[in-house]
Amino acid sequence: MKSHNALLAGATGLVGGELLAQLAANDAYSRITVVTRRDLGARARSAKVRQVVVDFDDLGSVRDRLQAEHVFCALGTTIRKAGSQAKFRLVDYEYPLRIAQIARKNGARHFSIVSALGASRSSPFFYSRVKGELEESLRGMGWPSLCIVRPSLIAGDRGESRPMERLSALALRLAPATWRPVPAADIAAAMIKAALGSAPGVSVVESRNIPALARG
Repeated sequence: MKSHNALLAGATGLVGGELLAQLAANDAYSRITVVTRRDLGARARSAKVRQVVVDFDDLGSVRDRLQAEHVFCALGTTIRKAGSQAKFRLVDYEYPLRIAQIARKNGARHFSIVSALGASRSSPFFYSRVKGELEESLRGMGWPSLCIVRPSLIAGDRGESRPMERLSALALRLAPATWRPVPAADIAAAMIKAALGSAPGVSVVESRNIPALARG
């Protein structure tokens, strides 16, 4: 089996944490570089994992360390948590794009990104519009292999209180597959499957198709 190197951004989040655990357990990967704003502690205790702790406003200072074949980006926040639309855009657009630019220049061949259901640069909703703008910017970079994953609500234990999100997830459990919540573990597994397959061009995985890819 060919050995791969991975670069992961967003490991402190729900999907990012799943990605870190699954990548570390996957024999196809011999090294995982995690770019993070704070030390991950016990979560990064694997011989495969090396951390690059940096202020994301200063990613250029560590550009030489952000090298891998496969890049996984699970960076994301909410407008409420960010505090403003400008700060949300910084985390959900500027940082992912900057990481993609650095990694691509360093020779990365595949990029997997967690986007969102309904992402479109023409969306009337700010959240969906920013996600769509990021997708379009990534498409324009000419990645040999780009996978855009668009989950609906993400299910899992976030370790923080989001009561409205939990209520929405419960209400949508019996909804059509398009709207049904998707476990973070399935999203991570689907992203890894996509990276290992590295289909040429752009692949968009809609929410309803994530579980099948994860198990396929």
